[in-house]
Amino acid sequence: MWRDIKDNYASAWAFALACPFLFLIPPMVEFAQHAAEIHIGMYESIAAARDVADNALRMQFGFAKTLALLLPHYWFTRYILSGRNAAFARKLAMPAIGLWLVLFALQGVQLWWSLFGPSLPGLIGLSGKTGLWTGYGMAFLWGVIGIYFTAWAVAWPLGNARIGPIASARIMAGNFWRTIVILISAVLPLMAVHYAFSFAAMGRPAWLVWAIMAVDAVMVGFMALTMAGGGAVAARTAAGRKGISLLPSTG
Repeated sequence: MWRDIKDNYASAWAFALACPFLFLIPPMVEFAQHAAEIHIGMYESIAAARDVADNALRMQFGFAKTLALLLPHYWFTRYILSGRNAAFARKLAMPAIGLWLVLFALQGVQLWWSLFGPSLPGLIGLSGKTGLWTGYGMAFLWGVIGIYFTAWAVAWPLGNARIGPIASARIMAGNFWRTIVILISAVLPLMAVHYAFSFAAMGRPAWLVWAIMAVDAVMVGFMALTMAGGGAVAARTAAGRKGISLLPSTG
């Protein structure tokens, strides 16, 4: 497990150096969101941040940023599973790009719904504590299902259409808790730094806020990679334990 975690972070640094233009796409969108947040006065104080948390401009840039964070699931998955082959990672190959676009669209709809759509408990007439706990239950269930879909999410960007949801669940069976630890390790450390930067920028001079947010945007770029890489290394190990290759057959 520790080897997978180290490989994820080391591969992120290697990818940033090997493919700098691809690496910089999520940071640029993240910085655009920060620019919008600075414009609406979000970093003037913690109270101001609370007041504008649901600002429409911020939410729109937030949605764009979240979509940008999904992009490395294509190129960084291919980078890790190919043994850090930058040319393979960059290539817009068929059917890999088509399969990945299906996953991207599904995730995009889910993200849009979570930000702008009505709550699912509300749609079925639940409200108050019942609706709240039902929402928590749905989120938990979807999180569990997502663990078993990890191999699917990794195989399709590689161009392997043979591994769908059912095959993915079979591959990931027996690796549930291990995968959770890897995914948490891929996000939590950098997410903590991300929030620390936000708090550090509160009430600072304008020039310092811009500088902090620029550094934060780059850090979020690395987080976008490790988020994608966490699933990649977890699925790679789970498949390897069962003698299955996530790469498409060349025979």
